[in-house]
Amino acid sequence: MLYTERAALIMQQLQLQSTVKVGELSQLLQVSVDTVRRDLKAMEQQGLIKYVHGGACLPESLSPLLPFTGRNIVHGDLKRAACIKALSLIQEGDVIALNAGTTNTILAQELAALNRNITVVTNNYAAIQMLLQNEAIQLIAIGGQVDPSEQSSFGTVCENEFSQYHPDLAFLSINAVNYQDGFTDFRFHEMGIMQLLARISKRTFAVMDSSKLGKCAKKTALPREAIEAVLMDDHIPSEVREKYLERGISIL
Repeated sequence: MLYTERAALIMQQLQLQSTVKVGELSQLLQVSVDTVRRDLKAMEQQGLIKYVHGGACLPESLSPLLPFTGRNIVHGDLKRAACIKALSLIQEGDVIALNAGTTNTILAQELAALNRNITVVTNNYAAIQMLLQNEAIQLIAIGGQVDPSEQSSFGTVCENEFSQYHPDLAFLSINAVNYQDGFTDFRFHEMGIMQLLARISKRTFAVMDSSKLGKCAKKTALPREAIEAVLMDDHIPSEVREKYLERGISIL
């Protein structure tokens, strides 16, 4: 097996789980531990992975450290591709819930251009600015304590207001997913909101770009079974999709 083939398999494993170990890769690739280590070092030099003691992980994304407006730009084309897939799920008259996050801000842009009478309930103030462009959308802004860095509301008041609704669809912007840890995020204030929307909505989808695949953020946000499917761009090998499906995570 050539280096390029081994590197492709290593990247596939990292799309499935947040870290891989040298010993596991040695068995999977049927090469020596030394060969695996050389491969990992070469891949790190290419910027593909981060080589750590005993194995490797995907490079840490800078997105949690960037301000909201900066994150909105990172992988914007991939985020929009994921958001466009959400549009086909929306029916006339639907009540739609959006949580905070840059991906849902892009989804709000797409919803504003959609020629359907819908209701959107959200704590995402950046999304609200987008949705105000379409007067046909009935817009409900959820109050609460305001997080300026995330341009959203949170807390007990926010969750109590959200709990009064029973959305047909909830589209959740989530920071990371892998098939071992499920859905994780770094925004602790947003955890309760995501969990609430997953409980009260008839259908719940995660809207994520493929750069978040195989990553693990700071805290578990939702278990795998809480999400009906992940809406994601098409930069994912079919075999990776199949592996996730085997673990109960459907990627559309």
